[in-house]
Formats: sequence, structure tokens, C-alpha cells
Amino acid sequence: MTEVQSYSSSAGAAGAASARPKTGIVMLNLGGPATLDDVEPFLLELFADREIIQLPFQRWLGPFIARRRTPKVKGLYANIGGGSPILRHTEAQGRGMVARLDRLSPETAPHRFYVAFRYARPTSDEALRQMHADGVERAIAFTQYPQFSCSTTGSSLNELWRAAGRTGLLDAFQWSIVDRWPIHPGFIEAMSETVQDGLARFAPSDRDDVVVLFSAHSLPLDVIDRGDSYPQEVGASVQRVVDRLGVTNPYILAYQSDVGPVRWLGPSTEQVIRRLGGRGHRHLLVVPIAFTSDHIETLSELDREYGEVAHEVGITNYVRAPALNERPRFLDALAEIVRDHIASGAPHSAQYPLRCAGCTNPECRNILRPAVSTGVSGRFRLPVEGKNR
Repeated sequence: MTEVQSYSSSAGAAGAASARPKTGIVMLNLGGPATLDDVEPFLLELFADREIIQLPFQRWLGPFIARRRTPKVKGLYANIGGGSPILRHTEAQGRGMVARLDRLSPETAPHRFYVAFRYARPTSDEALRQMHADGVERAIAFTQYPQFSCSTTGSSLNELWRAAGRTGLLDAFQWSIVDRWPIHPGFIEAMSETVQDGLARFAPSDRDDVVVLFSAHSLPLDVIDRGDSYPQEVGASVQRVVDRLGVTNPYILAYQSDVGPVRWLGPSTEQVIRRLGGRGHRHLLVVPIAFTSDHIETLSELDREYGEVAHEVGITNYVRAPALNERPRFLDALAEIVRDHIASGAPHSAQYPLRCAGCTNPECRNILRPAVSTGVSGRFRLPVEGKNR
């Protein structure tokens, strides 16, 4: 059955109070096709975007790859319900976040969330128009990628600023950015819970023999070679989770979802599974360390495709740790991350303005009308000068 998603006011302000919002929070993510008919348009846009992946002769090769992959990808989405559940999870996360924020930061309440996906609805244009209609003036761009990359958070922010230009809303909002949160205590605690839940699915007699495989979405190596911080931030997340758990299980980090004729960051999750099985390991827990909700990479790639690979190579106990989804501790963490950001009075992290050593994109690391703290909790003013667009 095809999953049907809504893009009405619920996509921009689900669960929010009727009062005019004081603070709007834009939840940035790649998104996913809501129906099978959305798969080809989604892939066409993905493979056309040079901020995500750079291909030789991209104008021709990108559409060729997208159309060639469409039948297979449609089949994968059909097997997980006919579409991506990522909007449903993101909206639920947004509702939980703003309900908590209204209590944690009453000075900036009421809060309202808005979803902005890259290649699926609701888009950045739709989010900005809804914010303007709601009367938002103070806006926070909140990446839903815990670990920063120019290809994910960076490109989503660039698209948000372009959307402001397309919609005539360049001067509509005062902005600040939550651009990364790989070691935030709330996130680490929520991730540690999922690992504990995964380990609990093994028999006590087998638990000490479980290898914990952390899996993150891969990136093209040319992105990494420019100086992208993604690998080090993913590694930092893994180490903090392992330290918090205090378990003695061996662990490893690998990367998944590489596509197209370019070299990608490794080792690949699939190859690691094959090699672990070949070396006699029989108990494996896979942890999606860079994903905040279930979508095709967890429900299809990790659960189905890699589960079959594990069976082929003799891994008898293959378990995937649950995604964060609507886990209460994760909803707490989302609210705490925004609260801490507001309390800091900073328009972005200290790391955000530093472009990659090999960066050639003049759009990178910009921010529209950055808000700065006045020293009063939750209150901001516009800077007289600074890095504005």
C-alpha cells in the first residue's frame, strides 16, 4: 500500500499552538520520496546536484544514472510500504521538540517547527512561505544531520538561502544555525540507549561476543579530500557512545549507500560484514550512527540487503539497533540542543565559518541576517556588521 504524506499546514506547523510563534525552527534534511511516483523525480534532482555528488558530464550522466536506478529503487520503496517514512518521523520529532522547548525556554516561546527537505516536499520554499504567513521573525536553521558535511548540512543551508531569494524573503527573518551536534550529551545518551536495546536482543551467553558495527552514510572521496569534517565528527560520535556504554565489545565504523562511478569513503558496510563473517564472527549488531530516523537506508539497506549478506557469510545473529525515531530521550535531546544554542547567543558554532581547505564554492558558510545575543536570555539583535548575505 502506498504511503500518503501531507504537505499542508501540518508539514510546517504540526502540533503548534495557535498563537503567533516567537521562534521558528527549520528542520533540514534530505527527505525521501513519499510515493512510488516520486522516486524518479527525487533521483533526477539528487544526481543533478553537484553539491551532493560530482560526476563527469553530469548534465547527461546524472539523468542516465537516475533513470537507470529508478525501477530498482521503486522496488525497494515498495518493499517498505510504498514510500519513505522520513516525513512522518520528522514531524513527530518536531512536535516533541517544540512541546519540550516551550517548557525549557519560555523566553523564546511559543516555538514552531518547519520541515525543509532537499528533493522532496515540503521544500525550503514551502517552509519559508509558511513561516512568513505565521509571522515568524526569529528563525533557527536546525540540521537533522548530527555530523556536519558540506554535502548534507552545508548544501541544505545553501539551498535554504537560495529559497529565501526565490521567495522574496531574504530580509524576512533573523537567523541562527544549529550546524552540528555530534557529541551533544543528549544525542549520545539516546544513541547509547539504542545500542543497549540492540545488545539486549542477543542471548546473555552470546552478548560478549557481539561485534558492534557502526554504519554511517558514505560520501564521495573528493568531498573528503577537500577537507570535509564528516569522518572526524562521525568518529567522535562513535567514541562518545562507546565510552558512555562502558562495554567491552569490539566495534568498528563503516560506511554505506555509495552509488555512481566515483570513489567513496570506506570501508563499506557490506564489505565489512562479509569479512567479519569470513573470519568466523557469528554475532553482529549494526548501529546507524548518522541517521536520526528510519528510512530506506535502515529499513531496506541495513535490514534487508545487508541482513541477507550476513546470512550468506555465516553470521547467525544479525541485529540492527533501532533508529532514534520518536524515542523520548531523543526528543529531549532535540529540545536541549536548541535550548543550548539559544542560550549561547551565538549565530552558529565556532567551526561553521571555517571553509574546507579545498573549498571552491562561494556559497559555503553563509548565513542570512545573523542574529546575535544582547546578553538577555533568548533575545537577539541584528549585528551592525558581520557575515551577512
